[in-house]
Amino acid sequence: MLIVETVGRIRRAHFVQGKSIKEISRDLRVSRNTVRRVLRSAEPEVSYERTVQPRPKLGAWTAELERLLAENEVHARRDRLDLIRLYEALRTRGYGGGYDAVRRYARARERRRGHGGRDAFIPLSFAPGEAYQFDWSQEVVLLDGVTVTVKVAQVRLCHSRMPFVRAYPRETQEMVFDAHDRAFAFFRGACARGIYDNMRTAVDAVFVGRERSFNRRFLQMCSHYLVEPTACTPAAGWEKGQVENQVGVVRERFFKPRLRFRDYAELNAWLLEQCVAYARMQRHPEIPDRTIWDVFEAERATLVPYAGRFDGFHAVPASVSKTCLVRFDNNRYSVASRAVGRPVKVHAYAERIVIRQDGEVVGEHARSFGRGHAVYDPWHYVPVLARKPGALRNGAPFQAWSLPGALGRVQQKLRGTADGDRQMVDILGAVLSDGLAAVEAACAEALAGGVFSNGVVLNILSRRRAPTPPVTIATPDALRLRHPPLANCARYDTLRSPDHGTP
Repeated sequence: MLIVETVGRIRRAHFVQGKSIKEISRDLRVSRNTVRRVLRSAEPEVSYERTVQPRPKLGAWTAELERLLAENEVHARRDRLDLIRLYEALRTRGYGGGYDAVRRYARARERRRGHGGRDAFIPLSFAPGEAYQFDWSQEVVLLDGVTVTVKVAQVRLCHSRMPFVRAYPRETQEMVFDAHDRAFAFFRGACARGIYDNMRTAVDAVFVGRERSFNRRFLQMCSHYLVEPTACTPAAGWEKGQVENQVGVVRERFFKPRLRFRDYAELNAWLLEQCVAYARMQRHPEIPDRTIWDVFEAERATLVPYAGRFDGFHAVPASVSKTCLVRFDNNRYSVASRAVGRPVKVHAYAERIVIRQDGEVVGEHARSFGRGHAVYDPWHYVPVLARKPGALRNGAPFQAWSLPGALGRVQQKLRGTADGDRQMVDILGAVLSDGLAAVEAACAEALAGGVFSNGVVLNILSRRRAPTPPVTIATPDALRLRHPPLANCARYDTLRSPDHGTP
């Protein structure tokens, strides 16, 4: 390469000393064409650009790298591997070069294809505890052997860069509430400001500039955690660039290759472990001598203290069918038989359904996210069995009902009798008044004595009940004696006298 010192010597030899191009070429041992190019240029430095970039180690592997790049482009953008993963794949095949050669080749390939343009942004800085950013991403996993598209809530503390990630079946409002509560519980506090995009679960209307009409329930949640919500400009993802970047990092590091778990609980426990492991390993981008976890531990003191769980439900009115079922989200849930005929309100949480009528809970179930499912609680139908005992054998709520301990053993023995269903209904009815533990203990005592009929079980229950306190009758004032009688048993001897009864 022609250095600046050599350029200066060529120029001085020609313009000051008057030497010819041939003499300069011979003295400095450079080609005549090089001397001519230096003398014709007005710049004191001559740049040199290669027309062909030599790749001593990558050269034999360019075909394989080209094949990997082409295969990677076929996948959806969220499923594509980054260049580091492609470099690692090339290394496993025998490539002995460095990552920079692979990166330069891929970037040059992008420029040749017209994809090399980049946008410019302004770096942002946040004080400890000032703000967090929230966003959703969509990932594909295997749950219980079934391919499922999950919605992943992404929370990131802007100062420490601490991530929190949790997967859900939907992006509904109750999932937003649950994600915030679990994130703040993990952080042990919240920031003064939350930065969001204009998601429909939070924003009802977008006005000019930064004016927004936030959802009433979303504002209640923010008020509970003492957070001021801030919405980004539409189509301006760089305003929450940290969490946007986190989406890519989490997708690349956590969700590739495709995850396989039994259920959401197992998946989310693993994701939380990965967030902590990533924070403990990764250096902070602005404080390189400390990890993200170290900066997060220091930031915790500046967070708004965790205010406890927000009652984050989505309320929907519903009616109760004659079969004691309430329809919600394309599924049916049972309620207590006393609720039939009157409207109820369904409180949908992220993982459960609570059904209330006049403020009283008449049904509570684990939430189902399929379609057309019927979720039963058999105890809701026990009062109805008193009138229809035959339904115990073929009723849909009782098909897979497994009664606990001695109660289940009594049911098995009664199935062999003629009126076993009616006797079992009498025993189940006692659970509503005496409680499951008391009835199960009575069944165990009956079985220990070699009997199992309903009469024996109910008799044991009645003997075990606490005696009813005597009723105290208040005497009205009109019936109270003015002169209390004197106790004199000798008065009864006068009845034996012969003069008794004579006028």
